Amino acid sequence: MDTLKTLRDKTGVSIMQCKKALEEAEGDMDKAEVILRKRSGAAADKKSDRDLAAGAIGTYVHGGEIGAMVLLSCETDFVSRNEDFIALAREIAMHVAAANPTYLNEEDIAPEAVTAAKSVFNEEVKDKPAEMQEKILEGKMASYFKDQVLMNQAYIKDESKTVRDLITEATQKFGERVEISRFVRFSARG
Repeated sequence: MDTLKTLRDKTGVSIMQCKKALEEAEGDMDKAEVILRKRSGAAADKKSDRDLAAGAIGTYVHGGEIGAMVLLSCETDFVSRNEDFIALAREIAMHVAAANPTYLNEEDIAPEAVTAAKSVFNEEVKDKPAEMQEKILEGKMASYFKDQVLMNQAYIKDESKTVRDLITEATQKFGERVEISRFVRFSARG
């Protein structure tokens, strides 16, 4: 029972789902967490076409010099008024203030930015074996843009998770589609 409670507190997932994961993992907490993460990804995929009709705006201001706002969207007012949902919106706003992402998703990256980065990295890989150049270029591009794309950034409070993982876990926890619709970051530092 203590293990079940610990897993529930750690993941925020329902008691029944935690119990099933623990049974499947034969009581191993780490394996149960992996099972729950795997299931949360499948749950998020199933809900990806649902309409987002509600949400919460999370805000965070650090020292009066840096601030961020995040619109965290969901399907219903019931979820948007949930204290945990509102807290998640604020946590993501804090992350945006600290990590300063440029884009929400890979699809938002400006074509000019991709072209500019490719031209730089093409120069770096030109002396590599021809059959490896494309693979090395892909790796360099992914690494370069990883820190600029909010959904791919390591979450500041738990670097074992990305912001995408937080959203996937929220979708499982709240039982409906959750998505970051927009974000903005302000800085008085220029």
